[in-house]
Amino acid sequence: MDDALRIDPTPRCGLVLAAQEGDVAKQSARRAEALGFDSLWVGDHVAFHVPIAESLTTLAFAAGATERIQLGTAVYLLALRHPTHAAKISATLDRLSGGRLVLGVGLGGEFPPEWEAVGVPVRERASRVEEGVGVVRRLWTEERVAHEGRHYRFGAVTLAPKPAARRADGRPGPPPIWIGGRAPAAMRRIGRLGDGYISHMCTPETYAENLATIAASARAAGRATPFDFGAAAFLFAFLDERFEDAHEKASRLLGTIYARDFREAARKYCLLGRPEDCLERMRAFARAGCRHFILAPLSDPEAFAERAAVELLPSLRSIAD
Repeated sequence: MDDALRIDPTPRCGLVLAAQEGDVAKQSARRAEALGFDSLWVGDHVAFHVPIAESLTTLAFAAGATERIQLGTAVYLLALRHPTHAAKISATLDRLSGGRLVLGVGLGGEFPPEWEAVGVPVRERASRVEEGVGVVRRLWTEERVAHEGRHYRFGAVTLAPKPAARRADGRPGPPPIWIGGRAPAAMRRIGRLGDGYISHMCTPETYAENLATIAASARAAGRATPFDFGAAAFLFAFLDERFEDAHEKASRLLGTIYARDFREAARKYCLLGRPEDCLERMRAFARAGCRHFILAPLSDPEAFAERAAVELLPSLRSIAD
């Protein structure tokens, strides 16, 4: 692992919170915390092929139902919002939750109608994210901010209240901004701007290569190294006694979610089959440098959480050995 990135060696595991009804979301969030999961995550779209709740609102609801569990977006489509608005909402969420937020951001673009709906050209998403990350950080940390950029311009303004001064784990500073992506350009962006990396549809071999690219980009950008860095993998998961059954069910569901054939991608990128098979795959990611596993259940979320807590979490702490 490249020593430019100071990655916490402790393996952690989170769950994607998919519930969209209040009582279910509250129960799911509390149960995930009680079962010992380290984090709760939500996806993000303004509109999509399937219903999806607004991400930061959902995390705020989960924050009020829990006490210690980390809260993250995987990933927030920052380019769809003005960064001042995003900074205000995320700062409030972080402060009210006691410093538990990880703001994971990404480009998106796979559903063009949502970009048209908010009046943002999809071709501008990369430049808007890069500019927006800087604006959000300044608003979180500086007393008065004026900005004159390619996409956003505003006079001096103060965002208050600020995010929590300390993270829930005791570290100082505002929420870390982890960045998702798959392309080489995304890895270079993460190296220049990110506090962490969230992989998506990635093999362990590519994960290791991506961390190397991120570290090289950080050095080239003149960032002081080493710096604290979060290394996460977003993994769709389906526990079943037979790989073939898990693969068939996962392919069908992901095909519905993304409106395309997902059979090959499911086989290549998902955690499928018996718990021991999934753990072996997670070990491969750990050897590649991953330390935070974000599991997105493709079966009944409550049943998955209960089973994963018994059959995956006890092995997690030794997964990087």
